[in-house]
Amino acid sequence: MLVGLGNVGAKYAETRHNIGWVALDSFAHKHDVELSAKPKLEAMVAKATIDGEDVLFVKPTTMMNSSGQAVQKVAHFYKIKPEGIMVVYDELDILFGNVKTKQGGSGGSHNGLNSVIDHIGSDFWRMRIGIDRQPRGIPEPADFVLAKFAPDEEQQLDELIASSNNMLASQLSNFETTSYQQ
Repeated sequence: MLVGLGNVGAKYAETRHNIGWVALDSFAHKHDVELSAKPKLEAMVAKATIDGEDVLFVKPTTMMNSSGQAVQKVAHFYKIKPEGIMVVYDELDILFGNVKTKQGGSGGSHNGLNSVIDHIGSDFWRMRIGIDRQPRGIPEPADFVLAKFAPDEEQQLDELIASSNNMLASQLSNFETTSYQQ
């Protein structure tokens, strides 16, 4: 199960905080996968087989800070264990352009990730997409993550998304695969 974290609405569409949605949408598009709304699951969902792996694409529609509700509902409905989940999200403490993966750990100050941990535990995989450290002139991290990318960052965004796509493809076989059921 691949989960992209983000916020619903045009206001947030091009912000740093929605890079998880952007990355997931790009990976889905690359594989001709189209997500559709599943209101009861509070998410947009699609199923696909990629390189022999069953993959469930998920974009919570609960808003970032409540993402865990949707992740829990989808995981329960499709019987996916936390070890079979990869959450893709923006990471304030990683330099822009860097993408890192790991399993487990804390959510730090990321409220969306903390919501997922609160609902399914911390044993899931994470793909952390660096959006850079907070500039000193911005008093609140929320002001930075909810802002649009700077022009120089936008020029590099395609390369960053391509890098995340390559990492997602290579990681599919690394985390526990559990065939989903409906």
